[in-house]
Amino acid sequence: MKFGALLLIGLSLVVSSFSLLENHSEVKESIMDRKSGIKFSKMTFQDAIRQAKASGKLIFIDVHTSWCGPCKEMAKTTFTDTEVGKVFNQKFINLKIDAEQDADGPMISKAYTVSAYPTLLFVNSEGKLVRKLVGKQSKEKLLAAVASMK
Repeated sequence: MKFGALLLIGLSLVVSSFSLLENHSEVKESIMDRKSGIKFSKMTFQDAIRQAKASGKLIFIDVHTSWCGPCKEMAKTTFTDTEVGKVFNQKFINLKIDAEQDADGPMISKAYTVSAYPTLLFVNSEGKLVRKLVGKQSKEKLLAAVASMK
């Protein structure tokens, strides 16, 4: 009888701890939603071109490298900004391409003459360059550049 009662208490503790973990993850997701920045898609450049044609959106490409300090800084600050995320997620198909390690990296770098990092490219559904920004961009500069492209 005592064993059955202990087993029942143990099971209820396990179930309630899963419930707490579940609630914790919901809170965590809610916090993450409030601090959302640019959502970068994991797709090839050709897939992005197809999606751009279907959606009528431009493609935004962050061309970076693993060793680039300003690239890492933008990834932590500018790209995680809520306002930047709202604008970019609404207007663009967003790609993050490592110039040296991603399959499309060398092709993108050559096609759009990337010689410094970060290089931010805005490309239409035909693959034509609309705008190119070189170097670290603040939230304000990046949003101003997008606003001037209307």
